[in-house]
Amino acid sequence: MKKLILFISLLCVLPVMAQEAGLKRIEPANWWVGMKYNQVELLVHGDNLGATTPAVNYPGVNIINIKKSDSPNYLFVTIDIAATTKPGKFPIEFMRDGKIHRRVDYQLLAREKNSAQRQGFSPKDAIYLITPDRFANGNTGNDAMPGMLEQPNRAYKGGRHGGDIAGMEKHLDYIAAMGFTQIWPNPLTENNMEKYSYHGYAATDLYKIDARYGTNEEFKNFVQKAQKKGIGVIQDIVLNHIGSNHWWMKDLPAKDWLNFPAEYKETNHRRTTVQDPYAAPADKELFVSGWFVPTMPDLNQRNPQLANYLIQNSLWWIEYAGLSGIREDTYGYADQEFLSRWAKTIMDEYPNFNIVGEEWSPNPAVVAHWQRGKVNASGHVPHMPSVMDFPIHETLREVLHEEESWDKGWVRLYEMLANDFVYADPSNLVIFPENHDTSRLYSYLNEDVDLFKTAMVYMATMRGIPQFYYGSEVLMTSPRERDDGAVRADMPGGWQGDTKNAFTGKGLTAQERDMQEYVKTLLNWRKKSAVIHHGKLQHFSPGDGFYAYVRYSDNQAVLVVLNKNAQENLLDLQPYQTFIAGKKSARNVLTGKKIALDKPIVMPAKTSLIIELQ
Repeated sequence: MKKLILFISLLCVLPVMAQEAGLKRIEPANWWVGMKYNQVELLVHGDNLGATTPAVNYPGVNIINIKKSDSPNYLFVTIDIAATTKPGKFPIEFMRDGKIHRRVDYQLLAREKNSAQRQGFSPKDAIYLITPDRFANGNTGNDAMPGMLEQPNRAYKGGRHGGDIAGMEKHLDYIAAMGFTQIWPNPLTENNMEKYSYHGYAATDLYKIDARYGTNEEFKNFVQKAQKKGIGVIQDIVLNHIGSNHWWMKDLPAKDWLNFPAEYKETNHRRTTVQDPYAAPADKELFVSGWFVPTMPDLNQRNPQLANYLIQNSLWWIEYAGLSGIREDTYGYADQEFLSRWAKTIMDEYPNFNIVGEEWSPNPAVVAHWQRGKVNASGHVPHMPSVMDFPIHETLREVLHEEESWDKGWVRLYEMLANDFVYADPSNLVIFPENHDTSRLYSYLNEDVDLFKTAMVYMATMRGIPQFYYGSEVLMTSPRERDDGAVRADMPGGWQGDTKNAFTGKGLTAQERDMQEYVKTLLNWRKKSAVIHHGKLQHFSPGDGFYAYVRYSDNQAVLVVLNKNAQENLLDLQPYQTFIAGKKSARNVLTGKKIALDKPIVMPAKTSLIIELQ
């Protein structure tokens, strides 16, 4: 039997009965009949509720455990929801001295058909990462909302700019036409912080969409509309920390709800300590328990009630919104045993789902530790299907602008890929050239369009699941070094009055339009190319400025040639004869033209190729 925590507190206004004074929040707001996760631990918050005794009278629902907390204002109540329970609403009564002291209605819903069998994102997909506040302002009416501490200031790169769910929804046709099949927005949950709240990683309410983005219902409708256009939605979830203005901070449920609650201690970021057989215990502890910054309290997932709460929160968003995936932030910083249980619970509930964790390390051995199926010397058993491929990400960026030699350039990418033997499932890694925490790759490459196109070719054809960052298709720029506000700049055309519009093409330069069409051609071809989704991979030792690999199956083969040569050069096809198999010509995917295969190919300077051989 699995556990689910419902959370009731004072701070969220809901329609309530007279007896509900002091019970104005319930988290989650509902649950579903027929979930494997069918034991529900209610966390009740209100003045002196620890002195009450709860009662439920509803067929199939029974209280099986009651637990008090360190604070007299909390009560944990575990109820069991039988498989035969009917959907409906029922009261939960909190008794004291034989009388009803508080009362709240709770609702069980019927699940959507085939909800448990939902398909998660996979190598068939191309992910479009969006920073919602910076993508498009579809509803100016929610730019400044009552009770929100930070007001809009588009002139400040670190401020709120007004992008929202309505803006993303408005441009779903554009996203679909570009060939993207998944959207990953940075966190949309409430971040009611005094400043620098737009990024979404300092949650103040884990069950509520930030009012400046929209409402829970609007998010759910956005997911449904995206699905109708062939696009899934991946939710960004943070298990490691919250924002310092989270409503818990006014009355912590337990003394150990946070790590280092009495004094600020910053994490050492020593992610290798998780597996290091020689690491000092204090170093391991500081990595997991230290805070990122003073405004992001570190959660202690070793507290059983908090662990249940976080697991339940993830399940609730999947079921409520109809998600196709989760991207989990700062994955390795949370407690290992909790992470294993969290991912296992989700995958048990949704066997075809997908989760990708962020382990920001250039070392494949560190990243591989967290992927499902990996047998770890540490004894940790991971259940997360995917991880972000930071080793490939960092290597690609470096080799694109360095000179070729026996130990630099393409050979470093070639050798990094050879480390795939450490992964349990390299085909399910998420590969990416840039994200919201890095400089724009186009700028990092000193605005070399040809090299940037080569990076796009690699992303679209390499094993794994490619993720792209909004605006890269129109060559958005940033400082070469990391600058978050600049990297997360406004999408051209997302605001009324913008002189340049990426969605319509108005005001774009010829170079920007060309890049947009290049990415569109690439991704729409990829969408239909099964050999790229599931084919095998063979790569060839780089030489003469070229790095080539073949994606192949029993009846298909695609040759990819990455080219950094600054002058026109000839590509000898002899190494690839096994796959060419006597064919006289093949199709250039990016131009649609035929290429003769009976002689060396003339390769224009810094022009890469995708050739369909069969």
